[in-house]
Amino acid sequence: MRFVASSLLVAVFATAAHAAPPLPALGVQAEHITVSGISSGGYMAVQFHVAHSAIVDGVGVIAGGPYECAAGSMWQALSNCMEPSDSKPVPDAATSAARVADDAAAGRIDPVAGLAADRVWLLTGGQDRTVARPVMDALDAFYRRWVAATQIAYVTVPDAGHAMLSLDDPQANACDTSEPPYINRCEGVDAAGQLLAHLLGPLQPKAATASGELVTFDQSPFTRAGGSAGMSDGGYAYIPIGCRAGGCKLHVAFHGCRQSADQIGDRFATRAGYNRWAEANRLVVLYPQTTPRYGWAWSGNWPRWVFNPKACWDWWGYESVDYATRNGPQVKAVKAMIDQLTRPAAPSQ
Repeated sequence: MRFVASSLLVAVFATAAHAAPPLPALGVQAEHITVSGISSGGYMAVQFHVAHSAIVDGVGVIAGGPYECAAGSMWQALSNCMEPSDSKPVPDAATSAARVADDAAAGRIDPVAGLAADRVWLLTGGQDRTVARPVMDALDAFYRRWVAATQIAYVTVPDAGHAMLSLDDPQANACDTSEPPYINRCEGVDAAGQLLAHLLGPLQPKAATASGELVTFDQSPFTRAGGSAGMSDGGYAYIPIGCRAGGCKLHVAFHGCRQSADQIGDRFATRAGYNRWAEANRLVVLYPQTTPRYGWAWSGNWPRWVFNPKACWDWWGYESVDYATRNGPQVKAVKAMIDQLTRPAAPSQ
């Protein structure tokens, strides 16, 4: 028993010694926050946008769907919200809007008035058999309840499969592929550049190289504070040259299922296509990370059974019934990361 206890202490101290550094305070502009995501990350981007519409002023979604589409059911997520049918349709805009109204009335999300001035960019692939076109159509109809048509861009790439479409990954899959790492090359299609230009306005041409820093940081203080058992201990942030001194904008990019650092390393954070645009346009990019879980995991002071072997973001309630709201563990954790990034930059940085 003494040997076991000693081994555990060694393991704990070894882990602490190799912990990633803290997320730096960078003084990013709190009034210029945008989000985007692919697949489960697309659903997460919608949830975060709706929950925090008072601070988020734009969202980009590749292969996602409307707010609370799954209504807390994994089975509805897999059917109605990915491969809908006549018997299992995707929720219509009125149904989704009613859920938003209920959550807003209960104070679980920001008032819906915060959506009106925002910009929305959507992309669907014509060869995507994972999240079918009707789901993205429903997301478009959902946003049109509050956002003017002139502020919404809905892009269709006929040959694209289920993936992030990037020109920055020399080993990207073919355009029509729907396989890991879910980063495809479709000639001439730069999803990150297109969505950032729509959300932020005209951009400077992207830099020849991403010359800033891709930092790995310790997510655990934020996940513990949010009560999340489904997120990783480490996350990434891309910090352009000059952004350590403050004053840059912030974009949050949510990876999809099977795209976490535990599964593909930093490939999404380095090759999804955001960083060279960020470098040229004084834009910090936060890449929060989930982790594969299948079993008991600690959440706060209590163990929780988590079934998420593909490291998807929680868009059906595997962490909490409040998953889509400001009280959702993952939403809370990411919001805390944003709060840290908006704090004034330290003079020594």
